[in-house]
Amino acid sequence: MVRTLRIEGFSVSGQPISTPTTKFGGQPVWLTGPQWPISAAWDRPMRFVGQIELGPVLGAASHGKMAYVFVTHADHGEDFFDPDVIDPESGENAVIVQPGGGYAGQVRPLESGPGLYGRDGSEVEFTVDLRPADEPGSMTDEELEALSSADRDRYIERIDGDKIGGTPLFVQDDEWPDGGPWRLLLQLDSNWVPFHLNLGASPRLFAFVSEDGAQGRLLVQDS
Repeated sequence: MVRTLRIEGFSVSGQPISTPTTKFGGQPVWLTGPQWPISAAWDRPMRFVGQIELGPVLGAASHGKMAYVFVTHADHGEDFFDPDVIDPESGENAVIVQPGGGYAGQVRPLESGPGLYGRDGSEVEFTVDLRPADEPGSMTDEELEALSSADRDRYIERIDGDKIGGTPLFVQDDEWPDGGPWRLLLQLDSNWVPFHLNLGASPRLFAFVSEDGAQGRLLVQDS
């Protein structure tokens, strides 16, 4: 079994969150100095999606580490979308790990930058309501197809939904990033969240962190 934290809901923060805790939106709470990733194609700061504590994902050895998730994304009212945001090696998304993480792309020492916004364009910041759960481990496409229809449906139901850690439910191919081995950091259906995050028509965001807590990757599958 694999431990996960189910995202039961998002709660609006009444004031800026300045502690190193899991959150979405606002500004990153850097642990070891700002490392704001820059879009490879557009030379503009990526948009900060959120930060996630690594202890619940990787265990006690990673207690005190944080992963910061970014994507190349338009400002409110801007007609802009980069399709390369789906690719973990495109330079249009980033998972920055602190302390001690490595990232191959360009970064700038920006204390703050573009963050999440609501449908009306206002800046937003959320804590998350989390529920611990256990899930079955990952299966290949071939293993999944070998199950009976009822067992396959039960498996999918158990690993579906927004969550931190756990087993990814890919909506296309079994698409782990190159390198690794990886642990799922975040699974998020970005069309069904209380903030605007345009990643495609019907996208699912997957963020991963290496088992040694040294690096991260992000990809998007769009069904």
